[in-house]
Amino acid sequence: MNGTHRGLNRTLLAMMGLVLIGAGAVAVLAGSNTAFARNWTATGTQVWASIQENLAAARIPGMDTSWWTVAALVLLLLIAVMLVTWISSQGKGRTNQLAEQTDATGNTSVDAAVAAQIIEASLARNTQVLSTSVQSWKTRGSAGGAGLKIIVQARKGASPAEVGTAVGHVVDGMDELLGTQLPVLVHIKAGTRTRFARSERVA
Repeated sequence: MNGTHRGLNRTLLAMMGLVLIGAGAVAVLAGSNTAFARNWTATGTQVWASIQENLAAARIPGMDTSWWTVAALVLLLLIAVMLVTWISSQGKGRTNQLAEQTDATGNTSVDAAVAAQIIEASLARNTQVLSTSVQSWKTRGSAGGAGLKIIVQARKGASPAEVGTAVGHVVDGMDELLGTQLPVLVHIKAGTRTRFARSERVA
């Protein structure tokens, strides 16, 4: 429900994984195979000598710096800019405005905190729910241009179906209050807090 580029992220992670796997395989071979280690060292020495020759052959007139060095610095700068852009694009899409309505009398907007308070207060009385948190995101093609992500921490032994039904009732009531139907993603989870929470006893 956010602006994170999941496909790009997975591609980059896969590439990084392959590079690390390759480096690990080379390290294992170099440590376990003496012949491979000697060949790897010799190849590395030859490659480094070739790089030094190319740098010396392409020096900038009047300077000790090579054109290849400048090109490498420019490439590193471009990579840094791309990484900053990629990092800044992660998680975008949050919004504080949940719904908006414009008519002859003016403009009315509803803050996302209103929905969060309604949902949290309504589910606080549910004995199967430990806690709730609500996030709002910009969506495409939805009324008001926003959607909700409701994260529910369920109590140990709670029925996910019953918890989901309870959340659905709360969302239906909220839609009636707001006068619009919002797209909602419900995430029911359990964790350490669920395992160690005291069980509710209902008389």
